[in-house]
Amino acid sequence: MKRFCKSAFLTLLVLLVLPLTVRAQSKELHWYCVRQKAHRQAIAAPELRFVEDCGGYYIDHTHHEGNEDKVVYLTFDVGYENGNVEKILGTLKETQTPGAFFVLKHVVTANTDLLRRMNAEGHLVCNHTANHPNLAFASAEKIKAELTELEKVCQENGIVTAPYFRPPEGSFSREMLEHVQEIGYKTVFWSFAYADWDNGRQMAPDTAIRLILDNIHNGAVLLLHPTSATNAAILPQVISTLKAEGYRFGTLDALCGG
Repeated sequence: MKRFCKSAFLTLLVLLVLPLTVRAQSKELHWYCVRQKAHRQAIAAPELRFVEDCGGYYIDHTHHEGNEDKVVYLTFDVGYENGNVEKILGTLKETQTPGAFFVLKHVVTANTDLLRRMNAEGHLVCNHTANHPNLAFASAEKIKAELTELEKVCQENGIVTAPYFRPPEGSFSREMLEHVQEIGYKTVFWSFAYADWDNGRQMAPDTAIRLILDNIHNGAVLLLHPTSATNAAILPQVISTLKAEGYRFGTLDALCGG
């Protein structure tokens, strides 16, 4: 009888603990970095730094404050085209600056020539999923379906994609990162971003320029939304100022090892 009670107790304990373990493993996280003063590298929150163990990148640790080779990485999340994406492509071409564009399926189908132009002008077309879902709790099958669907529509339209992924809204979990890594992608977060996505509430250009330049740091991965009217207006000055300060613009292939 004692043996039966002990066995029953252990079974009950496992049943009670298992859901808590699953919930802990599936915790939804939201990416952010803490800005530092004096152009020191931004710092990821302690609970998020594990991303680098799961094929994730957010900053170039090699090019820190003590490295004389100053490099930044321009990345863009493209939700749609309103004329500003084309303007930004024009700026990148004029300044001979590389960029990485994380795109969605409808952006590809509605703006095929624009995406082909990205390829032709040396930019990376990267995966932001097909339909912009939150994948933090998604199954491995759902994650693979979203990424391969975007790959497929690009391939069908003659657009070459790079093996870099950015989760919609910066929402993720350890399991999601591991599934993405198993598919063959590297997840790219960022070390600097600002509230630029709402075209109805755009920051004044002078304010945005100052915010970017005050917080720039060696090895920075910048996230900008290319639909932003402010970003389209200020990008020429941002690029020229950073180059004048000795920065060069790197590629995700260099950051992530290709």
